Amino acid sequence: MNNVVEDFYIPCLRVGRRYDRAVGYFTSGSLAVAAEGIDEFERAGGKIRLVASPNLRQDDIEDIHRGYEFRRIVERSIVREVEAISLLSAETLDNLGRVGRLIAQGQLDVKIAVMRSSRGTGIYHEKIGIISDGHGDFVAFTGSLNETASAFLDNFESIHVFCSWKKEDSRRATDVQQDFNELWAGRTPYLEVLDFPAAARDKLIEIARNRGQLRPSAGSISTGWPTLPGNIELHDYQMEAVTACLKARGRGIFQMATGTGKTITGLSVADQLGRQLRAIGSPMVTVITVPLLTLADQWTGELRRFGVTPIQCRDSWQKWEPPLRDTLASMRNGAAQHLAVVVTNDTFATPRFQQLLAKTETPVLLIADEVHNLGSEKLQSQLPENATFRLGLSATPDRHLDPEGTRALINYFGEILIELGIEDAIRLKALTPYRYYPVLVPLGDEEADLYNKLTKDIGRLYARASNDMESEERLAQLLRKRANVLGHAEGKIPALREALAQRREEPFQLIYCAEGERPTQMGISGIRQLDEAVTLAGAELGIPTHPYTNRENPRVRREILSDFTSGKGIRVLASMRCLDEGVDIPEARVAYMLASSSNPRQFIQRRGRVLRKANGKKRADIIDFVAVPPGSSELFEVERNLFRRELERCVEFARYAENQGYALSCLRELREHYDLMDL
Repeated sequence: MNNVVEDFYIPCLRVGRRYDRAVGYFTSGSLAVAAEGIDEFERAGGKIRLVASPNLRQDDIEDIHRGYEFRRIVERSIVREVEAISLLSAETLDNLGRVGRLIAQGQLDVKIAVMRSSRGTGIYHEKIGIISDGHGDFVAFTGSLNETASAFLDNFESIHVFCSWKKEDSRRATDVQQDFNELWAGRTPYLEVLDFPAAARDKLIEIARNRGQLRPSAGSISTGWPTLPGNIELHDYQMEAVTACLKARGRGIFQMATGTGKTITGLSVADQLGRQLRAIGSPMVTVITVPLLTLADQWTGELRRFGVTPIQCRDSWQKWEPPLRDTLASMRNGAAQHLAVVVTNDTFATPRFQQLLAKTETPVLLIADEVHNLGSEKLQSQLPENATFRLGLSATPDRHLDPEGTRALINYFGEILIELGIEDAIRLKALTPYRYYPVLVPLGDEEADLYNKLTKDIGRLYARASNDMESEERLAQLLRKRANVLGHAEGKIPALREALAQRREEPFQLIYCAEGERPTQMGISGIRQLDEAVTLAGAELGIPTHPYTNRENPRVRREILSDFTSGKGIRVLASMRCLDEGVDIPEARVAYMLASSSNPRQFIQRRGRVLRKANGKKRADIIDFVAVPPGSSELFEVERNLFRRELERCVEFARYAENQGYALSCLRELREHYDLMDL
């Protein structure tokens, strides 16, 4: 290979979607050189993880030997390296601005590795890399190439390359990939992995802003309109949805099953509306609201595929308000034609964002992902009246037990233009077929006593609740506690053990646990079903398992998902709520439903997690653990009414499963007992 950069490095990045790199030395000059190969990588939403050793000077090493806190010394060296870039050429600064933009957009993450020894701090000198294409194939390489400008351009360097799809290379490639994942997670012996210093990060983002890398420039305006990529072919139902929205003058709601491409369909509407506005010389502002940060990242990645780099409005207003205000001003002056904004619902409701949106005179397209969230009393009052075009997206736009909120959404966005349910989505091969296995779990004696007591109390309160606010609140508390008794039924854990043991060697498994702690007659037990499930799967059965909860910070959750989706590390994820909405893991093939709320949206979202299409995935399995009430003849009618919703969910799951006959036969005795064969 005559030139490692031109012959290998840049061509691989152009088709890559994930780049993991561990090197001996970090310098800012190397980042500038590497930036030359990432245009297509960036537009495709690619992610880079870089681990490097600090470029320590002799005085740094001496300070460490004197006993100074080594973290401060390491941070000082990195900040010093980045600040030195002011002496570089304008071309190099432009490339570094692109690096700053990648950091600001969440596409580049850097960590610093330091070797701890009895003599102080050593130099981490491993040199490995992995470039993945997003379809399961990757190249792993090792060798003498450092992440420095001289190594890229001047030195004689060599690398060894291993291709995952070649039989003779597969094991070596996988070993390199696993080594990097261990390093990134901080699990490599004798190494301490530190976050990239905030001061250095801010400096690179500042360069990006100063070099015009974070704002629309004259050269980017012509490509700033969302355009359907040539490698995406819309399904017939997606084209019908887009056409229906255009006929409705750009207003309406798409009710599409989870995993059927709501994002692509919504951006295709933006593409078509943009074409119409461009024809008459009009600009457009596209505002996309999302309930979760993970969805903000997903929409940002898809927008880049459509040729648009959005402003993300999230976290501190100091980060998003200045560029948003400046870009809106440039649109008023005719310097920019299109602006895309991805905003979390929390930020959307703030006075700062609302004021800027209210002053926008340009036609606005509002796309509301998971639109049902905007039906709350607080958020529906913030919906902008100056939005010319309004599109809502959701698998379940109806708000559970809130008909007024649902009507408010219909009144604002318009009628439902397409209803693509689970049966149609599977038939059209937009989703993966699935098998459904209901597992009936009887309550224990103490649980049955508590269940009956709560059912009696609920029966007494029903009549008074409609006219008494205090009784209504007490009734809601009792209903939640009674649902928790079913959700936390002790018998579910032994039943889970049996189901997991049958799939011990399989990757891509999800466990959905009941929220909170197990209820008792005296209150709560302190026992979390999540902890029981993790202990069972990991410690007892020896399956690589990890919890996925809001206790882990976003960065850790991303690392957990990366390990899980690789299929080589974590095989089971256990969660309470964090896998319900906004997490895209199409690789998931098995879901254990230990508990679900009475809100149909939750179980629809959970089912959707495992029905998404993925390479090599032919079907999914859903194992649903259903706690069976004690069956008191005295409380039969109240019990029947309360259990009806649980059986509705089970029958819904069974109806569209490949093994429909078997699944319904498992439920038949319960349905007959409660006279619910009409479901």
